[in-house]
Amino acid sequence: MQDHAAPGSRLPDATGDALRAAVEEAQGDRQTLGRHARAVREVIYRLDQGSLRVAEKGTSGWIVHGWIQQAISLFFLVAQSEPYAAGDLSFFDKIPPRQALGDYRVVPPGVVRYGAHVEKGAIVMPGYVNIGARVGSGTMVDTWATVGSCAQVGRGVHLSGGVGLGGVLEPPGARPVIIEDGAFIGSRCIVVEGVLVEEEAVLGAGVVLTASTPIYDVTGAEEKLLKGSVPARSVVIPGMRPRTFPAGEYLTPCALIIGTRKASTDRKTSLNSALRDFGVSA
Repeated sequence: MQDHAAPGSRLPDATGDALRAAVEEAQGDRQTLGRHARAVREVIYRLDQGSLRVAEKGTSGWIVHGWIQQAISLFFLVAQSEPYAAGDLSFFDKIPPRQALGDYRVVPPGVVRYGAHVEKGAIVMPGYVNIGARVGSGTMVDTWATVGSCAQVGRGVHLSGGVGLGGVLEPPGARPVIIEDGAFIGSRCIVVEGVLVEEEAVLGAGVVLTASTPIYDVTGAEEKLLKGSVPARSVVIPGMRPRTFPAGEYLTPCALIIGTRKASTDRKTSLNSALRDFGVSA
């Protein structure tokens, strides 16, 4: 079995700029991939350890490192499929389940893939965290929830049962799904195509958000249309809007912002209050 973090396959002294240059050259000329395979592996190792991340929040918003997404794509060309085992479960894949556990809980048959980073104190129930993703401390990835490749999940987040966060590798630089600190994502929600859910927002059960999903703030006298992001502390439920087509008028899905979470030093209390006050299903 191949050791993806073997010392001979790494470049531990390489700077970030050197790794980026190697990845970008290999991406532009696949003939050089063999020469830069160690750099590609080093990027994935650093993602796994948490010293690199695909996206990070800066003073003016989220910054996406497209060259790291390129490295993940190249890693699939460098790695070879082989058998892996996790207890009684067997796999045949290019990327093994992460083996270095201990700082966070993983409940069988939950899987954290090599190249994903889960911070100390998080809990992964029988869900799935894909390569390039990051899950913050104190976050719950509940049963059958999936965190797609490169998705960024903050600290103290709850991903309820069956939540699906989409993944993205191409085009390089495309924003991944981002769930900021303290957010609550209700059962069977789907968040894809780089949608940003800001701090402490609440999505009620069954909300579906894509880049083109209309998000209507209906808390004022006139509705406000948003797309691609949910403002901090918003409480969101599924909605429907009439739309006219050549064949007739039909209801199409949207999302409705119906309120905001009340200020509270206790996030759990604030969340329960939001669900109770607005009748949101979790």
